[in-house]
Amino acid sequence: MFPGAPEPLIDLSTGINPIPYPLPPLPPEVFARLPEPAALDGLCRVAAHAYAAASAAHVVAAPGAQMLLPLAAALVPPGRAAVLGPTYSEHARAAVLAGHTVLETSDIARLADADLAVVVNPNNPDGRLIPPETLCALAGALVSRGGLLVVDEAFMEVGPADASLAGRVGEGLIVLRSFGKFFGLAGLRLGFAIAAPEQAACLRAQLGPWPVAGPAIAVGSLALADTAWIKTTRRAVTAAAQRLDGLLIGAGLEIAGGTALYRLVRTSRSALVFEHLGRAGIVVRRFMHAPTWLRFGLPGPEWAWERLTVALGEL
Repeated sequence: MFPGAPEPLIDLSTGINPIPYPLPPLPPEVFARLPEPAALDGLCRVAAHAYAAASAAHVVAAPGAQMLLPLAAALVPPGRAAVLGPTYSEHARAAVLAGHTVLETSDIARLADADLAVVVNPNNPDGRLIPPETLCALAGALVSRGGLLVVDEAFMEVGPADASLAGRVGEGLIVLRSFGKFFGLAGLRLGFAIAAPEQAACLRAQLGPWPVAGPAIAVGSLALADTAWIKTTRRAVTAAAQRLDGLLIGAGLEIAGGTALYRLVRTSRSALVFEHLGRAGIVVRRFMHAPTWLRFGLPGPEWAWERLTVALGEL
């Protein structure tokens, strides 16, 4: 779309932390051999502690949370699925793969009538946050008639400390967690489901004996246990989001929501802003269903911030 744009392109179209976890040196064995079961078990123990899950038996590791979507949807017989939107399109696609008919709705009350309900919390792209008590009540209503609530907490690392449901899963509730977004290592492909042990065992059986690559196990085990880096990074991305807010507001753009890893703006000039930034080598996310919306991820190095500052100042 922008063949004359300056390079390198600045990709602000994602919600991935632009300052990734520093990769440790890895022994050749993690590439040359199939992962040992003990290594995968160790990763699940570390993840259980990091996410405040009840035990490693509640944790299922997978090559990205996206891989878990159709498997979780298949834990209930094909029926009616309801996705609280607008949000990721992948949840609806995964539910269809599992045989469900899908309704996307902005009315959370309509989820109680579904066989499978999906809530992204905090939501992408608007950062909407549903209180844990509301979600637990919804899960209780669903399980009473054989239904299931899937809560995707892909951005919960930058959410409120008490908002996660990872420690409250049961037969009617599964929580998904993404590793790559907060740790800035989306290409590593690592994610987790947190579920009641019986449902967790079912998911593991579907994934097979080597669901996660050796390098992902090694890096994930170190990163999830690195509490100092996690605390420092939470503060850093929060400060970066506040800095981004200042640039966006200064350019006359309305902040409509988001999380510390991305900001959603609303403007009647969205097409003009998208084109202007694209010609400056800066890619942001636009939405066909909401033509006034644009989503901005965080710039990484200072030169990226400087180029964004100049481009926004020219609007």
